Amino acid sequence: MPDLIPVKRALLSVSDKTGLVALARALASRGVRLVSTGGTAKALAAAGFDVTPIEAVTGFPEMMDGRVKTLHPKVHGGLLAVRDDPAHLQAMRAHAIDPIDLLCINLYPFERTVACPDVTRDHAIENIDIGGPSMVRSAAKNADWVAVVTDPADYSALIAELDANAGATSLATRRRLQAKAFARTAAYDAAIAAWLAGDPDDDPFPHRLSLTLERVRSLRYGENPHQRAALYRLGPGAAIAAARQLHGKELSYNNVNDAAAALDLALHLGRVTAGRPAACVIKHANPCGAAAGPTPADAVDLAIAGDALAAYGGILALSVPLDAPAAQRLSLKDVFLEVIVAPAFDDDALDLLRSRSANVRLLRVEAAPGAGTAIDFRSIPGGVLAQTRDDALAGDFGHRAGPPPSEAQLGLARFLEPVCRALTSNAVCIGSAPAGRFALVGAGAGQMDRLQACRIAVEKSGDRSRGGVAFSDAFFPFPDAPGVLIDAGVSCLVHPGGSKRDDDTFALCREKGVTCLTTGLRHFRH
Repeated sequence: MPDLIPVKRALLSVSDKTGLVALARALASRGVRLVSTGGTAKALAAAGFDVTPIEAVTGFPEMMDGRVKTLHPKVHGGLLAVRDDPAHLQAMRAHAIDPIDLLCINLYPFERTVACPDVTRDHAIENIDIGGPSMVRSAAKNADWVAVVTDPADYSALIAELDANAGATSLATRRRLQAKAFARTAAYDAAIAAWLAGDPDDDPFPHRLSLTLERVRSLRYGENPHQRAALYRLGPGAAIAAARQLHGKELSYNNVNDAAAALDLALHLGRVTAGRPAACVIKHANPCGAAAGPTPADAVDLAIAGDALAAYGGILALSVPLDAPAAQRLSLKDVFLEVIVAPAFDDDALDLLRSRSANVRLLRVEAAPGAGTAIDFRSIPGGVLAQTRDDALAGDFGHRAGPPPSEAQLGLARFLEPVCRALTSNAVCIGSAPAGRFALVGAGAGQMDRLQACRIAVEKSGDRSRGGVAFSDAFFPFPDAPGVLIDAGVSCLVHPGGSKRDDDTFALCREKGVTCLTTGLRHFRH
């Protein structure tokens, strides 16, 4: 088996015609005989190339609406034959099989087809490629002799390889393409299996789960500098994985993790406040500041003020495009952020932030979270946990004790629910509504007991808790924790309810004249 294999005959069959003519020109200029199928053959002929249609090779016409055209020994024999095996050579001579040295192919766009919300089952089934993956596997199995390219992004490197080696491919290149080819067919089959698994509302967890992840980039390091890390994309709607970095140094694992949490929370805050500009600051996976106001600058200012100490070195996200006034607020000396995420950046804002810091990462994210997978995954030693995303919000609250809630209290409670959901459990947060704006002013997160979570939230909020609303991610097992919040001056408590001692909390609220609302919806996050 030699290292360099001259390309004398190539089979081209692509649904994505990107770069096809340039590749065909590079092959034809070296005297490579071109064989092609269906629409690819027509495109090559229209571009002026001498091309042999696949039916001239197999002796059969394309049939059954194109379902059968390459499933033939003269195709697969040309791809699979081991060129230094006498028996294989004898079989090729006996059956007039010519070798194929290069297969250029990409598959029917099944993933893109089923991503359309109105796709029919019949249309999806017709976009399951059969002959294509079969040829890819045949060529990839025989990579010692055959090069297989499945991605138009690899065409330029392939052309450079042919130029460098007088029209031949190297063993190293063929084996690199081999690995990529089998990864592509594995991903393709996984996408088909996932789509055929059935209605996710019926059972979102199939017996055998295949995940296909595309590496977006390598990261600076993991949670700690001694750990290696990479970012992978799962599905078309994975927002941070699809972000475009406009400025700043390389991202780390923690940057990406916190940026994803920040964007998710900012967008949810925008929704629960009827589209008002919302901003949040995430530090170590927890929101330390969050706000909604009439302008992006107001939201940014209040979010930073929520916990200015913790916000230093944090990650900020906006629900709306970042404009120049918001950028001016972020350029003041009291602000240091690792990452800023927004759906868009105004030109003036971008120029200002770039000039303010050479290192701050600016991420533009146009895709909305939730458009892709509805399942959250977490690795554990020896396995993976899976659960449906916690996208539910109560919205409506049951009045259980104390004065009836005001519209301002209800609006603030709706604002605080996604904030509390984003905190690590046990979690309690306190919010205020200065001048009609909504703001997080204190949070206790990740505590082993809810009493301590309340104490931390009160300590963080200080006097700002007076007249505010407190939100708990789970019920209060005893009235001691509500007592801490009431003593700090909150006017309204919101929690899921469901404790055996709920009546003790309700009685305390009635005694103190504090409104108590229940949601019936727990938001643990571990």
